[in-house]
Amino acid sequence: MGKRDPYKLNRSGLPDPARGATGMKHSRRAFLHATAAAATLLALPRLARAQVYPTRPVRVVVPFAPGGPTDVLARLIAQRLSDRLGKQFYVENVAGAGGNIGTDQVARAAPDGYSMLVAVNSHVINPLLYDKVPYDAFKDFAPVTLAVAFPTVISVNPALPANTVGELVALAKANPGKYSFASPGFGTPSHLLGEQFRVTAGLDLVHVPFGGSGPAITAAVAGHTPIAFAALSAAAPQVKSGLLRALAVMSKNRSAALPDLPTIAEAGYPGLDGDGWIGILVPAGTPTEIITLLQREIAQIIALPDLKERLLALGFEPVGSTPQEFAAQLAIEVEQWTKVIRAAKLKAE
Repeated sequence: MGKRDPYKLNRSGLPDPARGATGMKHSRRAFLHATAAAATLLALPRLARAQVYPTRPVRVVVPFAPGGPTDVLARLIAQRLSDRLGKQFYVENVAGAGGNIGTDQVARAAPDGYSMLVAVNSHVINPLLYDKVPYDAFKDFAPVTLAVAFPTVISVNPALPANTVGELVALAKANPGKYSFASPGFGTPSHLLGEQFRVTAGLDLVHVPFGGSGPAITAAVAGHTPIAFAALSAAAPQVKSGLLRALAVMSKNRSAALPDLPTIAEAGYPGLDGDGWIGILVPAGTPTEIITLLQREIAQIIALPDLKERLLALGFEPVGSTPQEFAAQLAIEVEQWTKVIRAAKLKAE
């Protein structure tokens, strides 16, 4: 018989006890090296996935019509992501059913990082309003980041004889049922704040929902719906050009976009503030390393000096939260808007 090789493993892949202490020592070392190598190989697919992502264009779904704040922010972020990650991030507007149609498309998409949802508060509000929605706001999605926050502004057509919130209330009370107010859509934060204002002030106003802040502002400018509750980012350009008259911003603090505009509390109605937000979600099951990459990139993008300045001018407050912080905010939103919906006795048909 030939001499035993003390460095060989037996047929089971383990050190052969018959080969002595020296053989055991070297074999153990070989075994540990092999185990470490195997662990590295198992981790490689995950690491490689994050390093090569994306390898093809990424669909960024905005569940509202073009021209609103969600659409504006989505396009700003998508362009920067395209530049930074080397593949096209393209925006697709899928409006309808208060955002439910576009949201459901992303919920059903493959969890591979190539479908993103640009969501607003209605993501958690709609399930509170509708008897049935085609998605689960929590189970079907993974939070990436709450990108920005923004306030709602009360604005009116310049032909309306109201220069302050107090004058608007007096005018509406003197003409019950005559005036209507536009919102970006049923169940949006701007709509709910409008309803909260209507209930608190005891007004008889007709709500007219639109498919986004852009169309709502356009209707107010045209005078079809002389009052509008919409995102400041959508209203600010029209206010600055004189096509709309802003009466108050519905937030705790004044906005850098319109610093002379009083808050709703300063206008005499405290407690009616509530910020909207725009956040990014992906289908549940999307790899953690891709979520981490997207969150980091988006947070860095909105913190860039030139973009941050532009966002502030539009009425956006950059946030860039972590996925965990965004998840916590979503839970808070459910409690907050449930109270408003109950007070206004709202229910989707």
